[in-house]
Amino acid sequence: MTNLFGAKSTTEDVLSGIELGGKRVLVTGVSAGLGVETARALAAHGAEVVGTARDLAKAEAATAAVRAQAAIGGSLELVELDLASLASVRACADALLADGRLFDVVIANAGVMAAPFGHTADGFETQFGTNHLGHFTFVNRIASLIVSGGRLVNLSSSGHRFADVDIEDPSFEHTAYDPWIAYGRSKTANVLFAVEFDRRHKARGVRATAVHPGGIRTELTRHLDDGTLEAMVGKINEELAAEGKAPYELKSIPQGAATSVWAGVVAAADEVGGRYCENCHVAEVTENPVSRISEGVRPYALDAERAKALWSKSEDMVGERF
Repeated sequence: MTNLFGAKSTTEDVLSGIELGGKRVLVTGVSAGLGVETARALAAHGAEVVGTARDLAKAEAATAAVRAQAAIGGSLELVELDLASLASVRACADALLADGRLFDVVIANAGVMAAPFGHTADGFETQFGTNHLGHFTFVNRIASLIVSGGRLVNLSSSGHRFADVDIEDPSFEHTAYDPWIAYGRSKTANVLFAVEFDRRHKARGVRATAVHPGGIRTELTRHLDDGTLEAMVGKINEELAAEGKAPYELKSIPQGAATSVWAGVVAAADEVGGRYCENCHVAEVTENPVSRISEGVRPYALDAERAKALWSKSEDMVGERF
């Protein structure tokens, strides 16, 4: 596929001329930021969107524009889902299964970043438990609802470069906690989950991919101290200036949500299946040093055997086989 889009492309750019009438899409985390914009763009082009949120009242207020801009046939339905609680995950999945309506695309968008050390309701380290295990359990429980030709899109991050998963110590029981290492582990897990889900389901026509939305100022930064994000960007720009390169720019929310939408409903399935995407294209595998701004995906995040091992460990942790 010829790539027509890039880092500055927005959701409206990638969906230009595309009608999604008759499509049904599930998006997790629609109470703020990327989730709201993803839902808005899809509904505005005619899709029926089911959005999940931990706080339904907050999501109801945040998604007023989604309903206001929905095209004919487009809609938004909200359902309660707390990814930090397996009881909530299972209850939501059971309700969707009982409802029985199918999905063309599932976009696993919700997540937390650089959270202080803590645990989910089930005792998992907060970031790994919320970003990976919650979605792992939820998506696998509703996998039968994804139609042949459908897709799973996992939101990862360039933060996967900070750390590979630690299958032996996923909850930092034996190693010192670092919020960015924990975030990196969870984002690598998001990619590996997509790799193995794709392998398991592609024979029935369901593909999975992982995406990096880019650097965006959203509620995801709520655990950062005041000025931290600005300081990070400043440091990056000092390094870029020393190399004679243009300064780094944060993306707008519509630009940040564009890759999720592109990978879910625009790109060819065989192009993105089992891959990691960024800036509306498939990323190249790179061994470059950890960087917040360099493009590319680290090899360990796409390692098929690592993906199988994480799947097995995740099943052990949540107490279910998929």
